[in-house]
Amino acid sequence: MKEEELLKKLREAFNSEARERLISLSSGLFELEKTSEPDKQKPILEVVFREAHSLKGAARAVNLTDIETLCQSVESVFSALKREEIPLSSELFDTLHFSVGIIENISASSIEDQSIQNKENLSTLIKQLEDLKQEAVKNEVEKKEDVPLQAGIEKREQEVHEIERGNAEEKGRDRRRRSEDRGQKGVHEIKLSKPTNEAPMETHGVRSRPVISETVRISTSKLDSLLLKAEELISLKLVSNQHVHNLKDVTNSLGHWKKRWSGVEPEVRVLRKQVQSPSALVKSLEFLDWSRDYIQSLEREIRTLSKTSEQDHRALAGMIDDLLDDMKKATMLPFSTLFGLFPRMVRDISRDQSKEVDLVLNGEEIEIDRRVLEEMKDPLIHLLRNIIDHGIETPGKRAEFQKPPKGTINLTVSQTEGNKIEILISDDGKGIDLTKVKEKAIKQGILSEKEAEDMKDREAAYLIFRSGVSTSPIITQISGRGIGLAIVQEKVEELGGLISVESEPGKGSCFRMQLPVTLATFRGVLVQVADALFIMPCSHVECVLKIEEDKVKTVENRATIPLNGQVLPLLELSDVLKLTNKKRQNADKEYITVVVLGAGKKRIAFSVDKIMDEQEVLVKNLGKQLSRVSYLAGATVLGTGKVVPILNVNDLLKSPTEAISIAHRAKVTEDKEDSVDASLKKSILVVEDSITSRMLIKNILESDGYLVKTAVDGLDAYTTLKTEEFDLVVSDIEMPRMNGFELTSKIRSDTKLSEIPLVLVTSLDSREDRERGVDVGANAYIAKGSFDQSNLLEVVQRLI
Repeated sequence: MKEEELLKKLREAFNSEARERLISLSSGLFELEKTSEPDKQKPILEVVFREAHSLKGAARAVNLTDIETLCQSVESVFSALKREEIPLSSELFDTLHFSVGIIENISASSIEDQSIQNKENLSTLIKQLEDLKQEAVKNEVEKKEDVPLQAGIEKREQEVHEIERGNAEEKGRDRRRRSEDRGQKGVHEIKLSKPTNEAPMETHGVRSRPVISETVRISTSKLDSLLLKAEELISLKLVSNQHVHNLKDVTNSLGHWKKRWSGVEPEVRVLRKQVQSPSALVKSLEFLDWSRDYIQSLEREIRTLSKTSEQDHRALAGMIDDLLDDMKKATMLPFSTLFGLFPRMVRDISRDQSKEVDLVLNGEEIEIDRRVLEEMKDPLIHLLRNIIDHGIETPGKRAEFQKPPKGTINLTVSQTEGNKIEILISDDGKGIDLTKVKEKAIKQGILSEKEAEDMKDREAAYLIFRSGVSTSPIITQISGRGIGLAIVQEKVEELGGLISVESEPGKGSCFRMQLPVTLATFRGVLVQVADALFIMPCSHVECVLKIEEDKVKTVENRATIPLNGQVLPLLELSDVLKLTNKKRQNADKEYITVVVLGAGKKRIAFSVDKIMDEQEVLVKNLGKQLSRVSYLAGATVLGTGKVVPILNVNDLLKSPTEAISIAHRAKVTEDKEDSVDASLKKSILVVEDSITSRMLIKNILESDGYLVKTAVDGLDAYTTLKTEEFDLVVSDIEMPRMNGFELTSKIRSDTKLSEIPLVLVTSLDSREDRERGVDVGANAYIAKGSFDQSNLLEVVQRLI
């Protein structure tokens, strides 16, 4: 049992190491593929050779023989490349990239879950790599026939010696790494400074200084826990600050009393002189004297306590800020840890679509909160896939527009401000077809035709972020569902960021994302609206000002104000939040308090009742039940213990320019509600010659409430469609008598059947097959190799 537990821990450590080495391998291969100069290729070959060799040794240590064998073959190819025995070629790079992908799949799955397909791919790859190695040996023999035998032997001995020395060094590093990683699942490397004043150690008469590593490995879960605890200390700092303010308020109150007492004290002295004999009034005057002395003494004590508390607060706040800054730095990662995933993905998708794409990465050294980096992985993948599929043209098309055959995607990260980073993804493709975008939005009920005509191009471009809007003529694994960019926008906004898009027909598109460097804490402006308090993130507050009421002008039935030569829309924040505001709380009724929010080139002014304060804010999530509430991004707790909502700037900036009229939106909503029951009765015809696949698809659809009928081939389906009505057809392609392409063509050419949505579900996954599916009129194309129940249901729901 102990051996099994040890092996499990070692494999967890191996997975962590494998991820790093595979990213390095993949990046090296891409760099090698782009480099043509032999002098520059040599150091790259040395790096990838060492990575493959180290990964082989690590796999051997944890009994992963499949990975060890494949790494051995890859290493042999790299060794032959180093000796210049085989040339670099596109076919060789394809094989090596595929090998890295197979290693990733095997290492990411358990022994039990490793698929038969992976095993088959592994055998094929090893054979291909072995063939390359045999070719290398053959070339080496032919080459050495022309040199003295002894020189060849000496060269071989030198190579063996170098490999053995490298093996010994690597084994030593592996042992140290396993010792550090043992028992850790998910690690993060932290740099430590070396001590400089340690006393030397003495061992067997030899004085030596202990060597301490500059880095340690720590579980990311532990690091996140430490960061969370450090962030929670902000609440303690706010409470301490509130106590200081409370003491100052008490001191000020005593100051007011002192002033009042100074005003009546002369009269009390006169009264005391007039009263000579002991009486109740004399006792009252004596009590007043005692109270005066007591309150003055109390004032001095409170004033001293207030100063001490203020000093303590400053010291506590300084320590908390330093601790939090250090913890944030410890959880920061460079973008290079994410960039390593993209080149191979871009290469695979572009080659699959017969396109040539060059991905240029800049700013990989910029660091950001690891949590932000992890959350942005999928959105960036969505964007890159979308750009390749929709934006970049094929070499033939690019030649028609006098463009170079290879398209370019630039992904640049830069730090615009101390607490913000900007991610810019641009391409030189065909740009966004705004006409198609508007047509799709009208078809989806998002816009009316009149609204589409009046909409400016800049506003129309943002429709691509609406769910259901896609210009792809067919649904595939890569695009066409209209949800990818909606997910991107949602994720960016969840992180407290903003996304914008610009496009020029024929020249390309540009996506710009602004994100916070770190999560959880930020500076916020506390505002009062209709007797309620709200927080606005300072990062989006352009300015706060008071303006005269007579400067508010009405333009196109909207209130506006002038600011720095621009005319900004002015909204009542209470109206946007649907709060009842009985009266404005400004001290001076002639002025309006305004907060100007901005993102990119967009500026909007919001009137509020009062600006309360600016302070550090610790974000608290609203919970799963309130994961998406309009205009709210979270909540925070003030030093007083009061819970205050944090406003969502993205929602606020959409307020005056919402493209959908309320009446039209209400009608769409009503129509959707009326169709809920009807959708459960939608009928679908499943066309599949395999009884197993036919029953599988039938059961999936019926379990989701659809009425399903089946046909055994295209001819049977076409006959059934002539006699019965269906809302959708799901068809295989490879069938006897009439295949799926022929069936689709027959349906589209029939005037009565031409509007029926049709989904092709097939094992054919080549680019040519997908293009043929588009040509004959299919609405969606799903490959069986990546078939998923939720994927099918999602496509069906979109189409009917």
